[in-house]
Amino acid sequence: MRFSTHIICTRHLDFGNGDAVSVKYYDIDKPVMPKNVVIISSSLRKGGNSETLAESFARGAAEAGNSVETVSLRGKDIAFCRGCLVCQDTRECVIKDDTVGIARKVHDADVVVLATPVYYFCMSGQLKTVLDRCNPLYDSDYRFRDVYVLMTAAEDGPGTFDGTLKGIEGWIECFPESRLAGVVSAGGVWAVGDIEGSKALDEAYRMGLKV
Repeated sequence: MRFSTHIICTRHLDFGNGDAVSVKYYDIDKPVMPKNVVIISSSLRKGGNSETLAESFARGAAEAGNSVETVSLRGKDIAFCRGCLVCQDTRECVIKDDTVGIARKVHDADVVVLATPVYYFCMSGQLKTVLDRCNPLYDSDYRFRDVYVLMTAAEDGPGTFDGTLKGIEGWIECFPESRLAGVVSAGGVWAVGDIEGSKALDEAYRMGLKV
């Protein structure tokens, strides 16, 4: 458990002997309960730029006292949605692969973070497949309220991230109790490690701190 605080006032004390000090007075608000943060890292490239961005967010969220789990899609058995819609009656997918467990984690999370490389100005295919396979959560008692998006791309021009963000926003709209809480994007990063030194890493870290 952690507490939120804010400054009431700051006073400048002068001791008359050349020494002075500024004193800040804080008000302690009600305790802030740790949140369950689930990060979906969709890059299949080990040490990829979006994965590194996700690690920065995770570090901030963990340092803020939250429970953080990063789920990498690398090596996971993820099949396409068949569109059978059985899940709308059973709340379970008929395809028994790794996506079933991932969807359950998304359902139980307070905060969902989606990290993806941009492929052809869209989210990665593997992330799109996982979001499709989260269909059992539609109209359910899902817990998540805040969704954050982390994106990296080789391109860095206007509109580079628009298609990816629009697709994810469409998914969020299907869950009316949730909202897009924050976005961090890093363009001009291609090879593994290109993102090192990017201001986006600090942005992701600070965003994680505020979860």
